[in-house]
Amino acid sequence: MKIVDIKLGHISIPLKKPFKTALRTVNSVEDVVVKIITDTGHVGYGEAPPTGVITGDTTGAIKGAIEDHIKKHIVGLDIANLEEIMIRLEKSLVKNSSAKAAVDIALYDLFGQLHNAPLYKLLGGYRKEIITDITISVNDPEEMAKDSLEAVNLGYKTLKIKVGKDANLDIKRMEAIRKAVGYNIDLRIDANQGWRPKEAIYTLRKMEDAGLNIEFVEQPVLAHDFEGLKMVTDNVFIPVLADESVFSPRDAIKIMEMRAADLVNIKLMKAGGIHNALKICAAAETYGVECMIGCMLESKISVTAAVHLAAAKSIITKIDLDGPVLCSEDPVEGGAIFDEYKITLTDDPGLGFKDVRGVKY
Repeated sequence: MKIVDIKLGHISIPLKKPFKTALRTVNSVEDVVVKIITDTGHVGYGEAPPTGVITGDTTGAIKGAIEDHIKKHIVGLDIANLEEIMIRLEKSLVKNSSAKAAVDIALYDLFGQLHNAPLYKLLGGYRKEIITDITISVNDPEEMAKDSLEAVNLGYKTLKIKVGKDANLDIKRMEAIRKAVGYNIDLRIDANQGWRPKEAIYTLRKMEDAGLNIEFVEQPVLAHDFEGLKMVTDNVFIPVLADESVFSPRDAIKIMEMRAADLVNIKLMKAGGIHNALKICAAAETYGVECMIGCMLESKISVTAAVHLAAAKSIITKIDLDGPVLCSEDPVEGGAIFDEYKITLTDDPGLGFKDVRGVKY
């Protein structure tokens, strides 16, 4: 099964409601779709979102990286030689993690098809079903409380609350949400780098004193501020999850060695795909640090790949893969089955895709 061509397309999917964080507001998924074609007729699908404020990758950059660099390094190679392909993919150019991730996902899709097995079984096969949280966008406290209740009524037991825009208002947001949903619902908060270290400590201690029972806080400070992240971790009881601080296995190991965070978040678009994400999992197992797996605003293509990784590895104990349920429609036939909070994998080979409608190549 040799690679003969790589085609790039674009997919556009409106969101059910605007997605708002401390960094940006988004109204639709606008992602690059990768289609790798082989000499046997098998096709592998991948996807990359242009998340410039986090990864630095734009639509043009993703397409340029694949067309001008990655493609010439891997076309002609046999899918059976996955390690060689991954080495070439990594060396084709520096950074550009989203472009690499999209190609990596399509390659692993084909690797599963080659062995006629679902990818999660080839990677470890720990479980077949996982439970995800759902994200509540940052808004006024009353609107966030209303959105949280709507999610609970859909069956969600865990909510990830976006904060990081005005620390004092963030406390009021969390008080309103906790009052609305009660104490049988787990609340996680994600500051998306929105606080300074001392501000984060002040805010989190206030939330602790208010008895808000926060499961963990995600990326309270700037991505590059490992020392500030450690300062927060050392001075609050709420566990700290490193997200934007962790792009590579090297980043993850540094965070773990410093004890700068209690948990690490794996995102395929930051790691550059499944190949590097597996290395982060291995490091986390070695250091005894649990992982969450998350996603950007992505369709079911790349999120299905993340589901397979999460299903394969026991070290991934927290799931934040709500991208597809935030979309107003699903153009992907096959892949993981998203029933609100419950995500189930099939036993179809690879990632299990049959077709992707609406892609403009």
